[in-house]
Amino acid sequence: MSVFKLYENFPPVEKANEDGLLAIGGDLSVKRLLDAYNRGIFPWYEASQPIMWWSPDPRMVLFPEKLKISKSMKQIVRQDSFRVSFNQDFEAVINKCAAVKRDGQNGTWITPEMKKAYLELFHLGIVKSVEVWQNEELVGGLYGIYLKEKKVFCGESMFATVSNASKFGFIKWVEQLKLEGVKLIDCQVYTAHLESLGAEEISRNDFLDFLS
Repeated sequence: MSVFKLYENFPPVEKANEDGLLAIGGDLSVKRLLDAYNRGIFPWYEASQPIMWWSPDPRMVLFPEKLKISKSMKQIVRQDSFRVSFNQDFEAVINKCAAVKRDGQNGTWITPEMKKAYLELFHLGIVKSVEVWQNEELVGGLYGIYLKEKKVFCGESMFATVSNASKFGFIKWVEQLKLEGVKLIDCQVYTAHLESLGAEEISRNDFLDFLS
């Protein structure tokens, strides 16, 4: 299956290849990004590559009520080992996410143009960030797209410089989203870390049903 060169509109997600790659090209304008996320599509590429748009099948998601917290993590949460804030320092969070070295990646996919685009979405109240602090130092965090009307949060990236910091922030954020009636958290693709927190794979069609 061929990958589409993107000029104006996204092709149907069913046209994605077996890896989930749907289209190449286009830009990271607010309009295009919102169109993408509302269609179950997200950008992911490295600095040396053109913009790549993905819609994998299956899709890794977390239903907030299925969040798993290990016994050791429950103890950390009870002890309030960290302090969590929301939307207080998005730029620091995305910069830290970009700086984290990850297995299997050559450099970061959070390019300068990506940072600029998501900062614009943050100022519009569409991107949300979670900051995890220890002794007033930022030691963990995450950010993503909040499709509030659809009750869906699309997680983009997280980081931790101290053990359990990102898990702590994720748990607190999921609890907050649950209070706000969010029905689904998009985790994009499978990782063992996400599975340990209760995330699971569902079909792309089922995922799109939540967006519709």
